[in-house]
Amino acid sequence: MTCQDFWRDFLRGTGRPLDTPMPEAWHFELTEGAANALLDLVLRGVKCATSSSLWGYELEGEPLPQVGNLSIITDWDGEPWCVIETTGVQVIPYRDITFRIARREGEDDTLDSWRRNHEAFFRAEGAELGYAFREDMPVIFEDFQLIWRRAEKRG
Repeated sequence: MTCQDFWRDFLRGTGRPLDTPMPEAWHFELTEGAANALLDLVLRGVKCATSSSLWGYELEGEPLPQVGNLSIITDWDGEPWCVIETTGVQVIPYRDITFRIARREGEDDTLDSWRRNHEAFFRAEGAELGYAFREDMPVIFEDFQLIWRRAEKRG
């Protein structure tokens, strides 16, 4: 299914105007396995937040997430699976993220695990985009809710 077809289904299914512009479609993470695993967490209702480097947004010239933004979440191959709506945005220094905050991502059972996994992500992304990970780097922590999903099961 194309993202355009998926978006039309979403608009019809939610009664929104059919001329509503399609939002950005994207996947989580930098590898296929991680992207698809995180999508599955969203579809199961476990993952309701995500974190990103503010520096990454700045280097790519991307607008920062805003409350009310909609996004189409795809698998690694670009197949659309759900629509999420941003419900909260905070910019927090990496070192100040607590487990109470981090656990909303639904990915880790401890703060140490979250830090280890996210530092690895930020180091890899930074090497690709041109920034260096630091403990004081600003992290965009974005809460969201799943508002639409395809009827069929993934996988």
